Amino acid sequence: MDTEKTAQPFDPASFEHVPVLLNECLDGLKIDPAGTYLDGTAGGAGHSRQIALRLNGEQGGRLISLDQDPDAVQTARARLAGLPATVVQINFRYAGQALEQLGIEKINGALLDLGVSSHQLDDAARGFSYRADAPLDMRMSQQGETAADLVNTESREELARILRDYGEEPYAWQIAGKIVETRETAPILTTLQLADIVASAMPPAERRKNKNPSRRTFQALRIAVNHELDALEEGLDTIFDHLAPGGRLCVITFHSLEDRLVKNKFRRWSTACTCPPFLSHPLPSRSFTAATVFSRSSASPGTSSCIAAAPSFRIIAAFSGASRILPMRVRSTSPADASVI
Repeated sequence: MDTEKTAQPFDPASFEHVPVLLNECLDGLKIDPAGTYLDGTAGGAGHSRQIALRLNGEQGGRLISLDQDPDAVQTARARLAGLPATVVQINFRYAGQALEQLGIEKINGALLDLGVSSHQLDDAARGFSYRADAPLDMRMSQQGETAADLVNTESREELARILRDYGEEPYAWQIAGKIVETRETAPILTTLQLADIVASAMPPAERRKNKNPSRRTFQALRIAVNHELDALEEGLDTIFDHLAPGGRLCVITFHSLEDRLVKNKFRRWSTACTCPPFLSHPLPSRSFTAATVFSRSSASPGTSSCIAAAPSFRIIAAFSGASRILPMRVRSTSPADASVI
């Protein structure tokens, strides 16, 4: 189903982006001017530019900035011009491939700022927003299957699963049924068309209580269309594998699904830890919008490495009503070497 927008020249100046938790991430990365760093989600290059400004190209300092969105890539190249940075159009799940093609074996630090960007939401034609009428697109890469393809072809069972698993939507079955019923008459092609269908599937009391009844549905479809959780799962592994001794990985999450996946990943990485009990600390069960930092220390001959949990979590900022936490992790070589940042 073709919902491609007519190609228009893109102006990088129109890509507005305010990097969140900027200082916290810069502190977490502890940037070495001679180091090699990766920004897996360039966006408007807000984080990338500040990282690149702290690198010394003459000493070998270098930033690799990735994004799958062509608009973001064009913007990042314009805003990183003249700095020791290379911009690559690719999803961060393939970060290892991008680094290897550039001849880079290890990096000193990496950053992921997850989720949809403000530019993608503000550009109605991209089809991410339920507040403006536009083709039902939602593709971050602007390639492949659209949200319209998905809602017009998947079964009620699969649509309900997507809405339930990716949007935590309590009315998933009802919404999926209304989508299937509507598309039998005519295909669902626009954002407002879908928003109206979602609202009509909800009880009147829920519609009165919820100002944005489509929010969870749009989130779920966006995650499904862009395979966001699969990309995060693979991206965390490949980036962590490429961290040099002493390297750090910072991740900013924006909703509970991302947050839960990252915490579970840390928990799995920590399973074989042999550190002293005083370093053990359970991950909080609540989901927060969070910036998370890993630090990887060098391995000594004959020792096995482990992940040691820091003994506390610090509330470091507030944004859009959501607290942000900075759980710290230390990759250690032995219990005696374990330290907390």
